Amino acid sequence: MSGLASWGLGSAGQSSDVVECSRAGCRVDAAWRVEWRNPRIHGPERVKTWTACDEHVGFLRDFLAGRDFPVRVAAIDAPVAGAIA
Repeated sequence: MSGLASWGLGSAGQSSDVVECSRAGCRVDAAWRVEWRNPRIHGPERVKTWTACDEHVGFLRDFLAGRDFPVRVAAIDAPVAGAIA
């Protein structure tokens, strides 16, 4: 998904403070970080991050939770919390 694939870079590679939603096809500015991990592959210290707009934060969270992945949601500008148990 897009979003963090180029965190801090615009589509042409220029520096940007805008991060887009990770939902496929959405180009809205992200307001949330959806932090998660796949416990079958990685331990608690390996946290992956998707970004989400207000409209898609619930969808992305529920998608991951429905697969029994540990997931937490934080504001895009909140401090990073570290490992997910």
